[in-house]
Amino acid sequence: MQRFTEDGMARRERIVIGLNSGTSADGVDAAAVAISGRGETMKVRCLGHVARAYPKELRRRILAIMAPAATRTEELAALDVEIGRAFAETAAKLIKTLDLRRVDFIGSHGQTICHLPPGRAGAKNGAVNATLQIGDPATMAARLNTPVVSHFRQADMAVGGQGAPLVPWTDWVLLRHPKRTRIIQNIGGIANLTYLPAGGKPEDVIAFDTGPGNMLIDALVTHFSKGTQTFDKDGRAAARGFAKHDPKLVWKMLSHPFLKRMWPKSCGREEFGVNFMRALLKRHARSTMDGDAWIATATWFTAWAIAAAQTAVHVSVADSLYLNEADVVLCGGGVKNATLMQMLNSTLFGNLRPLLTTADFGIPIDAKECVSFAVLAAARMDTVPANLPRVTGATRRVVLGDVSLG
Repeated sequence: MQRFTEDGMARRERIVIGLNSGTSADGVDAAAVAISGRGETMKVRCLGHVARAYPKELRRRILAIMAPAATRTEELAALDVEIGRAFAETAAKLIKTLDLRRVDFIGSHGQTICHLPPGRAGAKNGAVNATLQIGDPATMAARLNTPVVSHFRQADMAVGGQGAPLVPWTDWVLLRHPKRTRIIQNIGGIANLTYLPAGGKPEDVIAFDTGPGNMLIDALVTHFSKGTQTFDKDGRAAARGFAKHDPKLVWKMLSHPFLKRMWPKSCGREEFGVNFMRALLKRHARSTMDGDAWIATATWFTAWAIAAAQTAVHVSVADSLYLNEADVVLCGGGVKNATLMQMLNSTLFGNLRPLLTTADFGIPIDAKECVSFAVLAAARMDTVPANLPRVTGATRRVVLGDVSLG
């Protein structure tokens, strides 16, 4: 295990692989990261990253296991190991691609199957709060002969937190600035933001899930293409449906209870997944919109939900510089959706200035989450608490993650 000098700085740069599969469950992303320093002094260099799609049948089974009525313990146990293998194979591919001579350890978020945070809609008094990410770390550690840090969310939930979002601490470590306010906006299956006030401390950070990212868009694309497509490549379908979307429906969707809740808050497929899409289509069965118009409507919904969340942060902190001068830094697969970016830029700034991405700071947009879990893994190996109680609602700071030795 890595040892440190008395001043807390690592004696050598550590090579860490971060692994993640988002709520879209489309595959595994891996990033190799060189990390120097410890805790809030950590600096990173992204050495490279790869994405590996799940085989179609495995993805089908993952999505099926997320539907409670279809869940079997035997299938859940099998998927835990199979996803662990898929994560290990992706890490091995990256190691071979970059010809890495050593990897000190791995940080794996796993695949979220169920997320039941405190304060969720419909939860009864006494309901258990829980989160489940699968992708067996022991399988990964054995196959790669490398320690694996996993199960990052449980420690935060054990002390009353949401268990999400967890990357705001890494956002603060890597992207804070002494004189500039920044909002880091991730657009994955679910979208989330991190507000970093200029010169702010960890306790000043605000972060929460803003609602749907790509999830609803993906579900509609899959539905209308009858499964031949699973996402709106470059936002082409939304662009075709741009002039035909239903703005009144967008505003109705923006009344969703989750969007009105104050933070801390987090969400997942339980709120904005396939069941949400099916209910939406059923309620509006008489709509004359075609598939492209539906996809454009969902894309506008995502853009406005993000814009509304950022405006709510601005109002809550009374930051007069925020809307005019703060940096908005985007990451996640949604950044590749050109139509979503056009809508988001319009809702946030009226096209007054361009949006930044994490690539402007040396972190590829597809690798941001993986880099974050590599940093969280380093914090675990250093026994540095990496949750933010103001963000998750936890009662105290805790060290996140379990370690499986190789």
